[in-house]
Amino acid sequence: MTTWETPSSDDFRYVIGHFASGITVVSARHDGRPCGTTVSAVSSLSLEPPMILVCMNRQSVTAQAITVSRTFAVNILSEDQVATAERFARKGGDKFADVTFSGDPDGPPLLDGSLAILECRVVREVSGGTHSVFLAEVDRARSREGSPLAYFRGRMGRLDDELVGRKPGQ
Repeated sequence: MTTWETPSSDDFRYVIGHFASGITVVSARHDGRPCGTTVSAVSSLSLEPPMILVCMNRQSVTAQAITVSRTFAVNILSEDQVATAERFARKGGDKFADVTFSGDPDGPPLLDGSLAILECRVVREVSGGTHSVFLAEVDRARSREGSPLAYFRGRMGRLDDELVGRKPGQ
């Protein structure tokens, strides 16, 4: 797309694909069972208090579970978790079969091997088109050393070593 115009859905997907993002699995509980879906529309919102926002299709079982439970986890995937991202991007089936996870039995599943995990509590849900936007406070967070799985122009992969190897502020 080289001219300024109102984009079609396909044009918008192409243009917004130029914005690199991380890949997460957002997880929750639905009727006591774990559920989750791959999400790249996650952003920090506030430092005081610590808040994030997550955008998910309202038709998603996971989004519906979050609407009811008001809690979820954002499992930020590491560069070696491509198969996990692909598994949770599919619709239907038992996505947690053969996946190791931990967490409180009444809380959201926390995926083993994640680069970082945020446990969140919804403070507000807003509708936007086909999606729900969850504004949530972060109750607990943890991370480990490693590199994130990135999404750019419709593909998943690792970030360039030059960017990953830098310390904050360099």
